[in-house]
Amino acid sequence: MPEISFTNLLLVVAVAFAAPFLLGLAPGVRLPSIVVEIVAGIVIGPAVLGWVEVDEPIEVLNLIGLAFLLFLAGLEIDFARLRGRLLRLSALGYVVSFGIAIAACLALKAGGLIETPLLVAIILASTSLGVIIPVLKDAGEVSSQFGQLVIAGATIADFSAIFLLSIFFSGEGGTGATIILLASFVLLAVVAYFVLLGVERSRTITRELVRLQDTTAQIRVRGAVVLMIAFVALAETLGLEVILGAFAAGAILTLVDRDQAMTHPLFRRKLEAIGFGVFIPVFFVTTGLNFDLDALFGSTKALVMIPIFLAALLAVRGTPALLYRQLVGAQRAVIAGILQATSLPFIVAAAAIGIELGLLSQAESAALIAAGLLSVMIFPAAGLVLLRRAGMAPPAQAPAEPSGADQPTMAM
Repeated sequence: MPEISFTNLLLVVAVAFAAPFLLGLAPGVRLPSIVVEIVAGIVIGPAVLGWVEVDEPIEVLNLIGLAFLLFLAGLEIDFARLRGRLLRLSALGYVVSFGIAIAACLALKAGGLIETPLLVAIILASTSLGVIIPVLKDAGEVSSQFGQLVIAGATIADFSAIFLLSIFFSGEGGTGATIILLASFVLLAVVAYFVLLGVERSRTITRELVRLQDTTAQIRVRGAVVLMIAFVALAETLGLEVILGAFAAGAILTLVDRDQAMTHPLFRRKLEAIGFGVFIPVFFVTTGLNFDLDALFGSTKALVMIPIFLAALLAVRGTPALLYRQLVGAQRAVIAGILQATSLPFIVAAAAIGIELGLLSQAESAALIAAGLLSVMIFPAAGLVLLRRAGMAPPAQAPAEPSGADQPTMAM
């Protein structure tokens, strides 16, 4: 058995603990902890102090953290609200957004700034739902028509980005073969959904789940982890990206887990505790450890790309929000655009895939992640300020579409 050291991992988990704790001691600093985690990872990693190197224990937890991040993102899809006018406007907004992204990336390609315009366009058209939901909660807008419109737009952007990434940059037999593999994956997912639905409706099984859910067995949590790993393994076997498998597992669990009797109200909180308390912070700190600071500052081109990518995020995701004016007015449509331009977790995941496939240079990847960091630091704070100036909705305001589902609190 090879010798394994936990010294590096100790520093990583210490940073994961310190980041949100120190932010809690400074409530005036309105930054998501993931920004501090990534920046701290850069500082303690090979790029600056050289205290930590990514070894086997860190890499294993890093991979599980990525899977958990996408799994919890899938859990946040509120299918009950993704319908009607909200769905139509959000879907149209994403189509416009992706069109703008393609045009912008073709221009960047012509200027010699990027090599793979389609991949960068998919990255730029994503939104960080997990960052903007806390902002909407702070503003008392989560259940308002405005808040639900922003959440629907971000959900479709997250789902579409993962789906497009899987179509065009997964598999080994080209796009056609990948579509066939995706169809197989979707078919198996549908089968799994109906099997789980039948299991969930069995009185005997439900009674046993209730009996074991809050014991040391924690049976529902174990079942959720089995589902996540199973779909990650399935995606890997089919030659698809593992992030698609994790995201699909979360979405299936969302559809199945509709217990109106509330016999397990803490189930999702337990999953979030595992994900956000253990694995996901390791993923973000490791992102900082792997961040190539030399590639970013080694050329003028890389530095120039940061503000360009940041402006592209705002243009790609912000401009289509003008379609929302008919529902929420011009002022709030602008605010929605600013919030939707926030993106980081998907950028990190997709950039890693791009580097692995040789489609992104280290400089492009570093510039994209740096732009994502800036978007998380700037856009949510700006959106919250503008919302306060516009007059926040009361927290109890009714949603635009009727729904019996609880509103999620964290996601991608």
